[in-house]
Amino acid sequence: MSDYQQNPYGSPQQPQQPPQPPGYGYPNQGYPAPQSAYPAAPPVQPYPGSPGGYAAPMQPNNGLGTAGLVCGIVGAVCSLLVFLWFFGIILGILSIIFGAVGRSRVTKGEATNRSAATTGVVLGVVALVLPVLWFAFFASLIGIGGL
Repeated sequence: MSDYQQNPYGSPQQPQQPPQPPGYGYPNQGYPAPQSAYPAAPPVQPYPGSPGGYAAPMQPNNGLGTAGLVCGIVGAVCSLLVFLWFFGIILGILSIIFGAVGRSRVTKGEATNRSAATTGVVLGVVALVLPVLWFAFFASLIGIGGL
């Protein structure tokens, strides 16, 4: 053999493994594992009407009531600003539609946000009335509004 492959310290040895760190918690000193003081939970029964599996309860469908509220808020703000009256009218109409459908879902039990849907309808009406009031105000300033 060549000098390159020989071990100058004697016979070849296996590399030593570093010591393992201790585990988490208290070491088991020969004591038995503690028993639970509480009885085991009873098995969970499936929901009635579900075919052998578990069915999650139906979540409320609040999207249209919330959309009516948002359209009503934005429509009322656009109607307050004279130069955005056209968007206010469009959003007011959408707010009334979404709010009315949202309220009908609340009465059917499919949604839970009656106040948001009602507020959307009210703000939709406000968004439709404000441009008419602006028009009447400017017409009275010009003198077109009557005698």
